[in-house]
Amino acid sequence: MAARGYVFVLLAAMMWGSLGPVARYAFSQGIDPLEVAFWRCIIPFIPFCFQALRQGNTHIDTADRPMVAGFGLLCIAAFYGFYQLAIESGGAALASVLMYTAPAWVALMAWGFLGERMSAAKLAAVAATLAGVAAVSGVLGADSTVTMKALVFGILSGVTYAMYYIFGKRLQPKYSTPQLFLYSLPLGAIVLFPFVEFHHKTPEAWLAIVTVAMLSTWGAYTAYFAGLKHIEATRASVVATIEPLVAAVTAYAWWGERFTASGYMGSLLILGAVGLIVWDGRKANGGPAPALPQRSRRGGS
Repeated sequence: MAARGYVFVLLAAMMWGSLGPVARYAFSQGIDPLEVAFWRCIIPFIPFCFQALRQGNTHIDTADRPMVAGFGLLCIAAFYGFYQLAIESGGAALASVLMYTAPAWVALMAWGFLGERMSAAKLAAVAATLAGVAAVSGVLGADSTVTMKALVFGILSGVTYAMYYIFGKRLQPKYSTPQLFLYSLPLGAIVLFPFVEFHHKTPEAWLAIVTVAMLSTWGAYTAYFAGLKHIEATRASVVATIEPLVAAVTAYAWWGERFTASGYMGSLLILGAVGLIVWDGRKANGGPAPALPQRSRRGGS
């Protein structure tokens, strides 16, 4: 049964990893990044709505509604938007790597807002993440071509991705993914709508948009949720870190994207920081402890 769980998580990571390259194809068809983010909210709402209704899980407690609204604003609208802008400005591979700075921001926010301990391993992970960002941006080398725009949008996508953990600490034990997304996806679409410039879409553009929405969003969430029924969340988090590798390989094969020497060094530092936080969480709890926000209750990239 564990093997089935790993297969599902690997499948989810591969679908998340394909998001950036496919979104780039939508951009090449004349679609703006925020329009892709908007449709990423609208289209998956349909199957999530069907699931929530079928399960009979549509109620949100009154006390939790502000949190769900915050989830829709930051974890859906802001994260989806910043991630698409990061892909456009810096490429799919760079955006995926910078999004994986999230565990370091989780550690800092959980320490500052939730009172969680800041261990030596977490401090080392934060330091490695910052060094990784510096290397990717070219601060530690003269060979980088990364723009400030790509760096800022990439880091903002990591910060908003990290907010899943902050909101998930309150919402995760009570609500399922379809239950949360039934309300947060429409809210995300409403927030994004004023910033969206809609364009004529070719059949190829629609195919890319639907692929991002259904394969890399709804399908990836569903596969990851199925995987967590069979393996620990910590193991799933580790397996899912192949997502930026999938993004990098796909972006290289499809779009010719590649990192500089300092970029590869920075990417390894960032992903190494993820491993440090996974290890620290497992050691501190004497068992499984997720390093990344629980994908069983939220979405990935």
